[in-house]
Amino acid sequence: MSPEEIERHFTSPDGEFRFARWERPIVPVVFGVDDRTLSVIKGAIEAVVALAGHKMAETDPELGSNLMLFFVRDWDELAALDGLARMVPGFDETVARLEREGANQYRFFRFEDSGAIKAAFVFLRMDESLSEMAAEDLALAQAVQVILLWGTRAFGEISPLARLPGGQVVLRPEIAGLVAAGYDPLLPVAERDGMALSLRLAARMNAGSTGAE
Repeated sequence: MSPEEIERHFTSPDGEFRFARWERPIVPVVFGVDDRTLSVIKGAIEAVVALAGHKMAETDPELGSNLMLFFVRDWDELAALDGLARMVPGFDETVARLEREGANQYRFFRFEDSGAIKAAFVFLRMDESLSEMAAEDLALAQAVQVILLWGTRAFGEISPLARLPGGQVVLRPEIAGLVAAGYDPLLPVAERDGMALSLRLAARMNAGSTGAE
């Protein structure tokens, strides 16, 4: 990836660049799936966290769980879940907007004082499009989209996933490389200077390993 391509992955439609990664260990909890799907989702999260060189834990001392994934058939199912309005500001208005737009997914992040990701909430409405995806593919796509704070259009045209000749679905190599580079301990946990950080990320990706400018 060129620095310009990297920068676009963390830039919003209004031109704001914002990069952030997790600082605390990730503690996921999943609602609305059966036991088999639960294990698939947690396995995908574990794989992406390992790729990043980050950590998971059994519990977060402040939040209990800091990565929550909700699978529903209709957005109005979320109204029955207590406490979401406290965790996601403007939640009722957001659900109404998602219904109007016919959206099938939404992610909300909370941040540390340092700017790092503190918690993430993933909401998936299992419409025909998402239901057609294999559980493993859907889980991997969601895991990579919460390991960093991507721009809202980062994967609008090209999926973060690729299919190997044998049929196995994996992360695209450049996305896997970007995730690994983004967790280099020498880089900041959060950054708003797009070109400066993108140059450092590109150097690490092009070197084939992290740790070198």
